[in-house]
Amino acid sequence: MDKISVIIPVYNAKPHLEICLESVLNQKHNNLEVLLINDGSTDGSGVICNEYARRDKRIRTFHKENGGVSSSRNVGLKNITGKYVGFIDSDDWAEPDMFEILYNKSHNKNNLISVCGYSKDSDTESVFTTGKSSIPKGVISTKNMILYMLNRDYYISFCGYLWNKLFPSGAVKRLTFDEEINYGEDVLFYTSVVLKNGCKGLYTDIPLYHYRQGRSSISKSESSEKKLDILKAYKKVEGLLVKHGYSDIAYWARGFYCYHASMIAELALKNDDNETFKAMQTEIKENLSDYTKTNKEFPEKFERMYRLIER
Repeated sequence: MDKISVIIPVYNAKPHLEICLESVLNQKHNNLEVLLINDGSTDGSGVICNEYARRDKRIRTFHKENGGVSSSRNVGLKNITGKYVGFIDSDDWAEPDMFEILYNKSHNKNNLISVCGYSKDSDTESVFTTGKSSIPKGVISTKNMILYMLNRDYYISFCGYLWNKLFPSGAVKRLTFDEEINYGEDVLFYTSVVLKNGCKGLYTDIPLYHYRQGRSSISKSESSEKKLDILKAYKKVEGLLVKHGYSDIAYWARGFYCYHASMIAELALKNDDNETFKAMQTEIKENLSDYTKTNKEFPEKFERMYRLIER
């Protein structure tokens, strides 16, 4: 079995870190190297990382000043030695056969990314994510690797997250995460990998990854400023689509841009931040036609957009 490098950024993850690490170390595909990047944790997570590295030689721990998830993953990318690369978030966990199944799908296939389904988990339940449409069996084209990621209403179990995918290391080692973006960085990096390498994919709908709900993250933040990163991310996604000859589907990125502008607008209203709200109103108006185009089968979504525009 080829070695898989598993990159795990760690920041104040003490309550769930051991569950995460045990799920990785107990993988059936045990030819692993686990790169723990402690991003300036203040809750003792770094001590746990060191202890696990002492107990299992497959673990390498890196300690750095707090700089965000993008800089942490870049440290991981600089130090990988495996033929394949996976990403795990430190408050989530994986089924014991996740990497075995993903590896068997992508093994000996050039520039192919294997993808699995996932569940959303709380302390009381685990719910498998299912979209409105199923992904056909067989090799997924480069174009559909992007469209399935962007058309989340129909293919939410595919998504643009990194943690339910296994990448060939040759496709990711030459790339870096944009360290100025720490929200939406996964979608941007995934798009870069797929388009710059012409990657295709294979998908299994088995929910092999557990995404923990109620986590502390930028996505849960009440700060409009922190969430502005995702607008930068989708602007860059749009640019990549145009650059690599997929301008015909770039409107999907603009539609997502509009959606996130509306979410930031609602948060700005809640925080009495009129300046940010007005700026987001402008962004919504400029991209509303693309949002309408990407959501033409969901007219109920438009009411919220018009409410924000007319306010």
